[in-house]
Amino acid sequence: MRVLTMALAGAAAASSLAFTAAEPVQLTSQGYGALKIGSSERAALRTGMLVRKFSGRWCDGFDLKGHPTGRDDLSVYVSKKYGVAMIQPPRRTRTPRGVHVGSTLSEVKRAYPGVRRDVHGFWGVTAPRDHRASYQFEVERGHVTMMALNLKDQDCFN
Repeated sequence: MRVLTMALAGAAAASSLAFTAAEPVQLTSQGYGALKIGSSERAALRTGMLVRKFSGRWCDGFDLKGHPTGRDDLSVYVSKKYGVAMIQPPRRTRTPRGVHVGSTLSEVKRAYPGVRRDVHGFWGVTAPRDHRASYQFEVERGHVTMMALNLKDQDCFN
């Protein structure tokens, strides 16, 4: 009986792990899963989520493991001074308020009432509960085509 109980407990634990692993990761105000906005490069690398694409003088560029972005793009910028400066998650990712690639601009505005268009044409808003970061949305023909979480103080991009 004890062996059966342990086997059932093991099976339940395995099925709960499988369910957890299948749940999509959200782009929250703090980051993407274990990858936190503003964390040091050392901490970011310890997550095991990054693949280095280039090393620069002020910033290094990475892709998220299992989600290559192609030759001229990347998923994560890490500033040597400020830490993780930008996280652009995989396309299927949602924010906690449900915004994702494919959402309409109206849906973005409903989810984030303070969203405004910047000088570069992106739509941005301070991340809820983290004044150091902002959500950035690229919108084309009324729909989100890219989203990212950016550190407001950084030296990697405009």
